[in-house]
Amino acid sequence: MAKIQKQLMHELVSQEIQKYIEEKELQEGDKLPSVEKMTKMFGVGRSSLREALRHLETIEIVNVVNGKGIFVRDVDTYRFAGKVKVENEKRFLLSILDVRRALEGKAVELAAKRINPAQIAELEEILREYDRRRMADLDTSKIDLAFHRSVMRAASNPILFSVLESISGMYEKFFNEPLGDKRLFDETYPYHRLMFNGIAAHEPERALAEFNRMMNRIEEIIRTY
Repeated sequence: MAKIQKQLMHELVSQEIQKYIEEKELQEGDKLPSVEKMTKMFGVGRSSLREALRHLETIEIVNVVNGKGIFVRDVDTYRFAGKVKVENEKRFLLSILDVRRALEGKAVELAAKRINPAQIAELEEILREYDRRRMADLDTSKIDLAFHRSVMRAASNPILFSVLESISGMYEKFFNEPLGDKRLFDETYPYHRLMFNGIAAHEPERALAEFNRMMNRIEEIIRTY
């Protein structure tokens, strides 16, 4: 089994433990190797391993019993696979969220400084359509994505736009049924309107503050899903 580099920390360790359970076809109640053995198996320190075990306890995959050992808690095929899939997707979304904060946050600032009347009108029309779809209980994922892309274009920085477009496949995961729920981020609509108000008024700090509030809410939704 390939060793894990220490700098990758507990998330990869937890993934390796999950793989070990699957590969060994362990059943509920089966005992995992000791902490000492697993640190050698995965090439990691005790602190990283213990943090990984705490994570796996949280999602009910293992049960750590002081003085007795580490036991498999839940290997029901569908529940186990579902938990692993959701946790992996949550990590992915949170990683991309960091990128959004950095790159799109800068685009919001620049857009508030550089947006022209035609682009303001375009964003207003997008928000009207967004509101119409939301009120009619229709899918809003595409119009939501259109809003963010329009803001990026309004930043008038072709290199920044190109960088954002280069990761569009990962970026769109926020809009195309994140965590299997097409409406997961529907409640972020008010932040779009408030962010637009800041951009249209050429107030970068106000626009960025609303963008960050939206990112904070999205992060909260992902972490508590």
